[in-house]
Amino acid sequence: MDWIYSLNDPLWETIVGSLILFVVIILLTRIIGLRSFAKFTAYDFAFTIAIGSIISSTLTSSTSVTHGSVAIAGLLFLTYIFSTLQKKFPSINTLISNKPLLLMKGQIILHDNLKHARIEKSQLIAKLREANVLDFKQIEAVVLESTGDISVLHKSSESDDTNLSAELLKGVRETP
Repeated sequence: MDWIYSLNDPLWETIVGSLILFVVIILLTRIIGLRSFAKFTAYDFAFTIAIGSIISSTLTSSTSVTHGSVAIAGLLFLTYIFSTLQKKFPSINTLISNKPLLLMKGQIILHDNLKHARIEKSQLIAKLREANVLDFKQIEAVVLESTGDISVLHKSSESDDTNLSAELLKGVRETP
């Protein structure tokens, strides 16, 4: 029965450690801001994975709650520094994030861009359905965002004469 629960397991330590880490993360996030857990860049994704790993190792191994809290605080502080540096030096952004990529321009599927992004046409079509696109004529653009999400910019109906603002596609690559 030791594989289910052993009296030697530090169950109370895990519960108390979970509570402490939860409070530490909330406090630090309130101080540094929600940007620390946003999914904007590859750096943000790596940060989120690292935080999860620290929490896991703190709760399931010999890493102390203090060490785990300090490691989380250090990563959150690094995120704060990176976001500050990105504001001062926009070129840093190009080093740590992908630029969005155009997958459809109007009704035209950009197959080379799909291939570059390793997205199947069927996945693209599924995203169009999720966005309630009823006809290809409604589509203005489809963009693979730097977060990995796919944005569908479309008219509400074929008769909608609203034009797509060029500002919405600023910074979006048309070729891989």
